[in-house]
Amino acid sequence: MGMVFERKLTIPAEVKEMYPLTAKMNECVEKRTAQIKRIFEGADKRLLLIIGPCSADNEDSVIDYTLRLRKMQDKVEDRILIVPRIYTNKPRTTGAGYKGMLHQPDPGEKPDMFKGIIATRHLHMRAVEETEFSCADEMLYPENYRYLDDLLGYVAVGARSVEDQQHRLVASGISAPVGMKNPTSGDYSIMMNAIQAAQHPHTFIYRGWEVHSEGNRHAHAILRGYTNKHGQALPNYHYEDLIRLYEDYQKAEYQNPAVIIDTNHANSGKNPFEQPRIIREVLYACRHNNDIASLVKGFMVESYIEDGNQKIGDGVYGKSITDACLGWDKTEKLIYDIAELL
Repeated sequence: MGMVFERKLTIPAEVKEMYPLTAKMNECVEKRTAQIKRIFEGADKRLLLIIGPCSADNEDSVIDYTLRLRKMQDKVEDRILIVPRIYTNKPRTTGAGYKGMLHQPDPGEKPDMFKGIIATRHLHMRAVEETEFSCADEMLYPENYRYLDDLLGYVAVGARSVEDQQHRLVASGISAPVGMKNPTSGDYSIMMNAIQAAQHPHTFIYRGWEVHSEGNRHAHAILRGYTNKHGQALPNYHYEDLIRLYEDYQKAEYQNPAVIIDTNHANSGKNPFEQPRIIREVLYACRHNNDIASLVKGFMVESYIEDGNQKIGDGVYGKSITDACLGWDKTEKLIYDIAELL
């Protein structure tokens, strides 16, 4: 037998009973998530900035970073709505790489899934309680979404998951906006099909239940660049790429056409210091073309306290142990620069 079944993990209802949200926390999540939805609907003209570490690897440094974002939010409230990235599922699974907080709440130690489930919920709860932000996470594993479904204001489906039917079906039943990334191949049609599927109602099996979804009218595109057959990173945030996406949206009836530009990954060749330049280029495209301006709702930025990244065990506080990130000083300047350009 290829798998050894060690223990049955707790169901989401039990986790929520162990760590319930207060009435104030529920109110914060609902209020902030409603604001995010209004941006995708075009009723709120502010820019959405989904920003934070590549992977949430340490609770204290992630909360420290998120508190810094809270102070920045108060300064740019009229132009930018900040949504912290708290990616608790984000892995680097090749070899002995870090598999994310869900698997390894203590990086470098043996995986403990039960402890990881508790750690991810506790981290998101702290963020809501201490900053009044409803945050973003990636739905890497659809069956795990229920552990956080009452906490998240934004959900992303990654480039390697967007073609998966279960991700699309679960996205159709999520109440928060869901961003569908273009696949690593760069094929827009896969992303657009995923958006269309997520926006429609479905009946499917989830966690052993027959469930019915109403469709997610806030499902939308995320452009993150792609790789060619030689493994070279190629961007898709340029003017012509955005026009093409706008035209693809016009070919079928989509609700709330929108795109978030992921400024790292293949768009920057994983060079986080290119992210400010990419944002400026896209904002200039918005100024030049009203169709692009109507489509672009915001940006996704990988940022942490310290520039760059480190190996597991190096012990630098607030420095990524996965992909390299933009440090706080540069992030603070970037947020002010964006506000001035709007």
